[in-house]
Amino acid sequence: MNNKSDIQPDTLHGDTQAQSYPVFGLSHLLGINLMPRIRNIQDLLLFRPDNRYRYKNIESLFAGSIDFKLIERHLRDMLRVVISIKKGKITASTILRRLELTVGKNKLYLAFKELGKAIRTLFLLRYIDEIELRKTIQSATNKSEEFNGFIKWLFFGGEGIIAENVRHEQRKIVKYNQLVANMVILYNVEKMTHVLRTYREA
Repeated sequence: MNNKSDIQPDTLHGDTQAQSYPVFGLSHLLGINLMPRIRNIQDLLLFRPDNRYRYKNIESLFAGSIDFKLIERHLRDMLRVVISIKKGKITASTILRRLELTVGKNKLYLAFKELGKAIRTLFLLRYIDEIELRKTIQSATNKSEEFNGFIKWLFFGGEGIIAENVRHEQRKIVKYNQLVANMVILYNVEKMTHVLRTYREA
């Protein structure tokens, strides 16, 4: 959300923990195409647009329907939340935490959840149907895990343990560690480019 560069990606990959109904719903309204890698996909359920619909061969995959009326009633409030996030008034993680604290009582949370059911159902149907999509997601999340492994390797001081008990200090350490990792990657790319250019010109 804080990316102000010319490159504005619209797809976000993550592991299994990156996907939940409210996260799918909020991501959709923010214009983010959420594409997580999903472990134990066989345990996930799909949702019908209406309980009147029945499907001959895949009926057992469905666990009920989506409450579109709830989404419609709270859409204005949901869009207010999205605008607040886009304007930097509140972070997406903060709003999700606040909504989760009132699970069962907060109609806005339930509306995001219902929207998320619809979006995740569409995503799962694509995920099952398109082998190229699964390959792309697997490749993207593997790169992320490789980068995390590289960061861990670089963070050798203190056996890779953040000893600080203050949140902002912990964040600083994580950001500095990522900065060092990016600098090492940039250095390697620059040196390799120079060597390859030398060989090409020889």
